Amino acid sequence: MNTFEQRKKLVEERYAAHIAAKNTPIEGNGIYERWANPIITAESVPPIWKYDYNPATNPYFMERIGVNATLNSGAIKWKGKYVLMVRVEGMDRKSYFALAESDNGVDGFRFTGRPITMPDTDEPGTNVYDMRLTLHEDGWVYGLFCVERHDPAHPEDLSAAVAACGIARTRNLRDWERLPDLKSRSQQRNVVLHPEFFDGRYALYTRPQDGFIDTGSGGGIGWALVDDMTHAEITSERIIDARAYHTIKEVKNGEGPHPIRTPRGWLHLAHGVRGCASGLRYVLYMYMTSLEEPWRAIATPGGYLMAPVGEEYVGDVMNVLFSNGWIADDDGRVFIYYASSDTRMHVATSTVDRLVDYCLHTPSDGLFTGESVKAINRLIDRNEGYAARTEEMNQNQS
Repeated sequence: MNTFEQRKKLVEERYAAHIAAKNTPIEGNGIYERWANPIITAESVPPIWKYDYNPATNPYFMERIGVNATLNSGAIKWKGKYVLMVRVEGMDRKSYFALAESDNGVDGFRFTGRPITMPDTDEPGTNVYDMRLTLHEDGWVYGLFCVERHDPAHPEDLSAAVAACGIARTRNLRDWERLPDLKSRSQQRNVVLHPEFFDGRYALYTRPQDGFIDTGSGGGIGWALVDDMTHAEITSERIIDARAYHTIKEVKNGEGPHPIRTPRGWLHLAHGVRGCASGLRYVLYMYMTSLEEPWRAIATPGGYLMAPVGEEYVGDVMNVLFSNGWIADDDGRVFIYYASSDTRMHVATSTVDRLVDYCLHTPSDGLFTGESVKAINRLIDRNEGYAARTEEMNQNQS
């Protein structure tokens, strides 16, 4: 067997073993269970996307088009499959979208077909990434994503960028109709479409910011209404989840996937960013809003839901968890898809009931150390009171 055949056999066997690997849940904190293995990595990308299979032009079976990372995936349940719209980042720093699907949502994810050919607008984006998928009440599946371009105001600065929200829609997840980018007075990098009409209009969760990186005057997660997604324009927005000093979201925060409707309110998953000695730390947190008034918060559990642990801390951009996709099954099970350190995809599982309980019964951030201690003492008092009542009941029964 020559070098080409040896290398090809090795690569394909390694890929097949990677796809076939089983995942196992890890007992957690009662809120969710992380699963032991990443569900999609750079090794999950099919070899036919990376290797030249012609021995005449690739006698050493070298990788011709490499993959750096698989991250920040939108999610949707589609024809019985758990489907992720994965951001695949090449070694050239360009990201593209690709569909991966699984039968059970926790392992066996396999890329299907080819990468998505996303149509451009009249002003092509240098890079596109982080798509949120929403099956809207109007019958379309919308993909909202970040479009990055070089900042024309600073042509001499090759790191200066501007961000806009790209919008596309589809009936089959494969063929996309590109719509004009969202018009906004500020830059928008994390925009999410609410799954239902509100007062006959489309509703968006926004993240206004002054610059590509810096939020500046941007106050947090916003709420905006638009008349037409084919020519979407924000004329006004209100902040519904504000940033605050010395919290997990003091630098910036952004909506993750679209919220989940429950009988008690809308469940939201978001990311919060704070500065620390090693740079920016990204964590995931939750909040709930009213069913009737989706902009009005009814529960704001303090602190983070998830932060990097173990190998999740290490990667291309360290100390980062990010999610823009989750799936709520009809039986109430929830699959939370998240990326760690801009490198790989993971899953955690919970239920709607558990996440609602977490939101409604976890104390809010009191914003001061003294308030945090008061919350702990209130919990201790309740626990000691319950223990005393239980002991008295046991004594009476004996």
